[in-house]
Amino acid sequence: MEFQIVRSNNSAQPYFWRIVASNGLTLAASETYVNKQDAINAVHIVRVNAGNAQVLDYC
Repeated sequence: MEFQIVRSNNSAQPYFWRIVASNGLTLAASETYVNKQDAINAVHIVRVNAGNAQVLDYC
C-alpha cells in the first residue's frame, strides 16, 4: 500500500493524494489542494492519526 501525490485535471486546485493498494486499486482519494505541500501535509496527518481513528457504522 502506498500514498501517492497526484496532479488532477483541475487547474485551480491541481493536487490530491490517494491511497493505492498493492494490487493497484485506489482505496481512498482526497479532496483537491491548491498547493502540493498542502497535499503532502494532509498525507502526513492521515498517516499519523489513522491508527487511532474510530470506525463508526451508520447503516
